[in-house]
Amino acid sequence: MKTVHFVFIVTASCLLAACSQPDPVQEPVRAVKLLTVAPAALSDASEYAGEVRARIESQPGFRVGGKLVERLVEPGQRVRKGQLLARLDPQDFALATQAVQAQVQAASTQRDLAAAELRRFADLRRQGFVSDAEIERRQAALDAAEATLRQAVANQGVQGNQAAYTRLVADADGLVTAVMAEVGQVLSTGAPVLRLAHDGPREVWIAVPEDRAPRVKPGMPAQARLWAGLAPASTGVMPAQVREVGASADRVTRTFTVKVTLAADMAVPLGATAYVQLDPAVAEGLRPAAGVRLPTSALMRHGENTSVWVFDPNGQTVQPRAVQVITADGNEVVVAGLEPGLEVVAAGVHVLSPGQTVTRFAAPVMQ
Repeated sequence: MKTVHFVFIVTASCLLAACSQPDPVQEPVRAVKLLTVAPAALSDASEYAGEVRARIESQPGFRVGGKLVERLVEPGQRVRKGQLLARLDPQDFALATQAVQAQVQAASTQRDLAAAELRRFADLRRQGFVSDAEIERRQAALDAAEATLRQAVANQGVQGNQAAYTRLVADADGLVTAVMAEVGQVLSTGAPVLRLAHDGPREVWIAVPEDRAPRVKPGMPAQARLWAGLAPASTGVMPAQVREVGASADRVTRTFTVKVTLAADMAVPLGATAYVQLDPAVAEGLRPAAGVRLPTSALMRHGENTSVWVFDPNGQTVQPRAVQVITADGNEVVVAGLEPGLEVVAAGVHVLSPGQTVTRFAAPVMQ
């Protein structure tokens, strides 16, 4: 019996030990990277990258169709007004010109014959051998012959123009920026052969987002600078002015095309990358805004709210603080709702919890 009681007591002790709760595991003290909140100076000025283009760009093409037999210009070549750019095969047009010339000769012969007959019948009428009706018929025949001659002459002029249209000449001084047809290609009427940037004012085409497009108006002053630092002025800044704002947004980018005209005396290379700054008066004097700059890694999302972890130096703990995002700038955001001097967690926000004890992260010293 003593043995049975002993076994029972041991078994009961084991069962009670198994049912007891283990001691809770202490959460480790995490090292966090902190940054001190400071006010940010913001500006309403906006700078956009764009491409330098000519105000007037044309795509010359032949006014008749045919086979391209010669192209006399290449991309990057300067041309003068009236300079020959390309030619079509003129053989068919030469034959058509000969045909209409023959028609003119035939119509002229018929007109002369009708006129001679009218003169002979007029003499017979004075002698009383023919009636007035016959004279009227001869006069109608002459009128018809003269109309046929005028038609043939007009056709000859049209065909002469058609033959001249086989030669493509420049209608203005400019620079060839691209070619779209090669020798041997059969072109339809009006098909572009090349792209010609006319000499004259230069523009920068930029894309403005939908939220900022209503603020941009034609005539607004602006400033432009070239990415490569090729601006004629020593400062690299060129005066400019907004000339045109797109009436509708691009279907893909949902941005509005804004054309900014550079000063007339500024000679800048076509196709160069330029940066346009709108509202330059605001850019000259930065005015502070009610916000602070934080890296995007400092933000966390809770439903519809955005918050950051604020460090309490007294208790060495962190607590969430709701903030309002004002705008984004690259890898940084500007937020409102934080007082200058606070310390917030800059990284690792997804592994923290309210009231958690943390310690400052210290970068190891390289030996």
